[in-house]
Amino acid sequence: MIVAVLAAALVLLFFLSLCIGRYGIPPGQLLEIIAANFGGTPLGGTAETVIFYVRLPRILAAVMIGAALAVSGAAYQGLFRNPMVSPDILGASAGAGFGAALAILLSFDSWGIQISAFLFSLAAVTITYLTATVIGRKNDAVLTMILVGIVISSLFSSLISIAKYAADTDDKLPAITFWLMGSLSSASIGDAKILALALIIGAIPIFLLRWKLNIMSFGDEEARNMGVDVNRIRPLIIAGASLLTAAAVSTGGMIGWVGLIIPHIARFLVGPNYKILLPVSLICGSLFLLAIDNVARNAFAAEIPLGILTSLIGAPFFIFLLWKGKKSWV
Repeated sequence: MIVAVLAAALVLLFFLSLCIGRYGIPPGQLLEIIAANFGGTPLGGTAETVIFYVRLPRILAAVMIGAALAVSGAAYQGLFRNPMVSPDILGASAGAGFGAALAILLSFDSWGIQISAFLFSLAAVTITYLTATVIGRKNDAVLTMILVGIVISSLFSSLISIAKYAADTDDKLPAITFWLMGSLSSASIGDAKILALALIIGAIPIFLLRWKLNIMSFGDEEARNMGVDVNRIRPLIIAGASLLTAAAVSTGGMIGWVGLIIPHIARFLVGPNYKILLPVSLICGSLFLLAIDNVARNAFAAEIPLGILTSLIGAPFFIFLLWKGKKSWV
């Protein structure tokens, strides 16, 4: 029931988002334009251009980025048995940030920036995983991976600082700073297609293995005793969650808090069972980031970076969740 209610709320917010903006479009006109396009006879005009070439790509990107970050955050929290884990715990966000900063320094176009961010994001996670595998011990593999992830994130954050220090203060430094704060202002249909592909490839293994996440959340020893091959399942989940995070960050920038607070909201709604927790996290993540993006592009004359809004809203809300919670996170 809760999934149906949340899904209906997402559909309603999706269509509302198409209507609101500096160029307002009445719901009746929106439905008329959509019906005309499905009928094969586009009406043309400014409203149609705004809907299909400006708002729709951005809304689709917000929905999929929110879903990707929420699912990866929920997966990591169960996998690492830590309620404070977020999608950037293995260095994905810091790696993407450095990749984007380097691409901006080298005067790459928008596609080059996204590709560089995506590749460096995956590289950071790969370095973290391989390093933790080499130096870690069997009985503390999870802790080792988290600690190595913190170190790798710090390393790439330092590289970002070097890139900003070397950047031209009149042109490239503002571009790097704005990218790092997160925005969907330049999202395109091409971005939405790539996000959809990454969401499918990354989320499918996590959803197929979600019942094993229930077992792994009790610890590796318990999971092994129940017949779960931890050494085979963990890399699959990490790969799927890392792909989701890399695709989201490379498109929208470093948008924090979504992957941390949304899984907690989902647990308050439906409990810790990953069979229902993951679908609810996916929908809640989409709802949250779409609502935040609507505020970002409509609240003031100048657009507010998404990373600022998610932090302003996410931090106090997370404190509220911790205060209000009566149960453990699992």
